[in-house]
Amino acid sequence: MVVRTKAAPPTPWSKDLAEPQIDESAYVHSFSNLIGDVQIGANVLVAPGTSIRADEGTPFYIGDNTNIQDGVVIHGLEQGRVRGDDGKDYSVWIGKNSCITHMALIHGPAYVGDECFIGFRSTVFNAKVGKGCIVMMHALIQDVEIPPGKYVPSGAVITNQQQADRLSDIQDSDRAFAHHVVEINEALLAGYHCAENAACITPLREERGFSQPSRTEETNGNNYINSVGNMSLNSDIKAQVRSLLNQGCSLSIEYANQRRFKTKSWLTGGQINSTKESQVLSELENILSQHQGEYVQLIGVDPQAKRRVAEIIIQRPGDSLTTTKTTTSKAKSYTSNRHSNGNGSSNGHSNGNGNGHLSDAIAQQVRSLLNQGCDIGIEHANQRRFKTKSWLTAGQFSGNTNQVISQVESALNEYAGEYVRLIGVDSNAKSRLAEIIIQRPGDSSNHSSKSNGASSYSNGRSKSYSSNKVGSNSLSSEILQEVRSLLASGYKIGTEHADQRRFKTKSWQSCSPIDSKREAEVVAALEACLAEHAGEYVRMIGIDSNAKRRVSETIIQRPGDTPKTVKANTTSSTSSQSNGNGNGFRYSNEFSNRHLTPEALEQIRSLLAGGYKIGTEHADQRRFKTKSWQSCSPIESRHELDVVAALEVCLAEHSGEYVRLIGIDPNAKRRVSETIIQRP
Repeated sequence: MVVRTKAAPPTPWSKDLAEPQIDESAYVHSFSNLIGDVQIGANVLVAPGTSIRADEGTPFYIGDNTNIQDGVVIHGLEQGRVRGDDGKDYSVWIGKNSCITHMALIHGPAYVGDECFIGFRSTVFNAKVGKGCIVMMHALIQDVEIPPGKYVPSGAVITNQQQADRLSDIQDSDRAFAHHVVEINEALLAGYHCAENAACITPLREERGFSQPSRTEETNGNNYINSVGNMSLNSDIKAQVRSLLNQGCSLSIEYANQRRFKTKSWLTGGQINSTKESQVLSELENILSQHQGEYVQLIGVDPQAKRRVAEIIIQRPGDSLTTTKTTTSKAKSYTSNRHSNGNGSSNGHSNGNGNGHLSDAIAQQVRSLLNQGCDIGIEHANQRRFKTKSWLTAGQFSGNTNQVISQVESALNEYAGEYVRLIGVDSNAKSRLAEIIIQRPGDSSNHSSKSNGASSYSNGRSKSYSSNKVGSNSLSSEILQEVRSLLASGYKIGTEHADQRRFKTKSWQSCSPIDSKREAEVVAALEACLAEHAGEYVRMIGIDSNAKRRVSETIIQRPGDTPKTVKANTTSSTSSQSNGNGNGFRYSNEFSNRHLTPEALEQIRSLLAGGYKIGTEHADQRRFKTKSWQSCSPIESRHELDVVAALEVCLAEHSGEYVRLIGIDPNAKRRVSETIIQRP
């Protein structure tokens, strides 16, 4: 393969017409450009579409085992040099075992140390990135020196040394991600080298297991199709399939190898068109046999809502035949009396009130759903399955209320230590009306029976159910009030979470989107997010879908918070403010302004009434003495609710520092007031 390389053009600062020097073990794609004095080390991969031009700034050095991915641009200014690890001066130095990913820009003078990771579309200019640093996507690093082993979050702009010094250290998960990318590119390097050599490709394929194994294996005198990893024979999977078909869902398959599974890059295995259980199971077996040694997940899709309702991993690499042949018929005891006439007790349980382990609220939910003609289903999940939303079906019941409640109690006893949720199923429409978590790990029988509420989901098909006030174990009355206020104003609700490190760098991550505007569904989604990200910061976002902007950001959980902590010190005082469309909405004064004094609130209202914008600045003890204030995130809105929420975020993020409130005249572009609203 011909590599496009050129000598540097003759210029006043480059007269030697130097050409690229490429190690024989490196691979440089023909669709890349190398110009001038560029040194390419051993086992380097230069992918298609890269441009490495040492025609102005020169020379460049790219160390051994480094990979330069598609679209990377490396260039340098005529003036300015960095000291390489070999003691010589370079316009651009990139060390060993580093990864410069897609569309990144390295512009000299620049130094990138060994074992660094530069994320997609990030820029390094006139800067030094120390050994072992990880720079995530769309970051800018300019005029600074990043100490070794630091983590730069996505979207960060690091343009002064104070910012660089405050960066957090990388963690094992970050390092594992970077190493995974490097391993992939090492495999690509080997593949490119072998692409035009049949003698090389054949042993490579055999080494990677490309040969098709036998689909039938003899074990104990019996023939099994796809005997390794055939999870379709597991009764839990059969029950899941049966439940999804009963709800009218369409089924499809996705699969992934180890690498794709880690990056969640699933491939579509096609849709299962049949609605008969036996045919579906047979087709599943055929699909599993085609993807032995890979991850396979079953997808349940609601054809009316056109959304996924289930994602269930039914095969993993290394699943054994003993796992396949295990038959746990936990659901049988619950389904055997689904059509009971209600004349007696079921499974030996008392036919009394039936709620020895159920709270009055949950028992009332069961009665309400049964009165609406719904069937009651039970699903359970351990900690791992709960995080991946891979619930398992324990049965579906209908008939006498006492018997159904007794069945629910039996399920709670059988799956103690797991998550258990109650499903309301409209058998005519074949759709779910409710999803209510009634047990979490750590709940005891007494605790479960005394629970004041449950996480719930309702799609609004039944007015009598959706009108029920759903209690919350994790949300305070103030948060619930703010949810109602936002929904009443026509806003959507979103959630974001961040660990300690991401909170400091403001690198929030989104939870699952909340498409509904019904209170019960939103509360259920909020509780699910809180449960999944216990020990992290979680904030609730109010979104104006028409203007496509945020109207509020409220932190509803902090590390170390317990439900009692969240609910502490609540008051019922409220304030109101127009949302700009003539509709008033209310929010809890205490929750949104727990750090704001009445004087600060009055000043905010006064500034907003005068047409001024609000800004915030913060400073630690040292910066306060030198009057070197730093800005918090800008507040674009002029609505009181938005401004108070933004101030709350700034105060929380900079607790222990000075924070001051700025009044800004946007027309004259000057400050009209500066008021300190928090001191250490």
